[in-house]
Amino acid sequence: MPSNDARNLLPIAVPTAATGVAAVAVSAVVAGGKGAVGAAVGVLLSMLFMGLGLYVLQWTAKTLPQLFQAMAMMLYVAQLLLLMIFVALFRGTSLFSARAFAISLVVATVVWMAAQARAHMKSKIFYVDPDSEKSEKPEKTGHTS
Repeated sequence: MPSNDARNLLPIAVPTAATGVAAVAVSAVVAGGKGAVGAAVGVLLSMLFMGLGLYVLQWTAKTLPQLFQAMAMMLYVAQLLLLMIFVALFRGTSLFSARAFAISLVVATVVWMAAQARAHMKSKIFYVDPDSEKSEKPEKTGHTS
């Protein structure tokens, strides 16, 4: 991952991971070992889906900017479908607490989205590309002198 992508990911992943540690601790106290495992699985799944989604969107913005908005919509639908498939596969499991899993998944996702919104608002995004070729000729405006 290029350093710019890592720099974008750090202010998002750190609060989510801290929330995940808290969720695992609370779930361990409330629901025992299975609660801790369920919370850990929920937080890890959330961070995995959201992190991969962020990576795909950054790649799309760099390589195919005209598809960015459509890709974002498709990506969020795909994330929801994959999550529903995961929940359906592990519906009757006794490996972890389903309640701790669900709560930690939702909390981690909300924290991720809030941190992502905050990071985006604090980032300095150029509205003019400084690397574009500079031409010395004035642009044609349709006026003739």
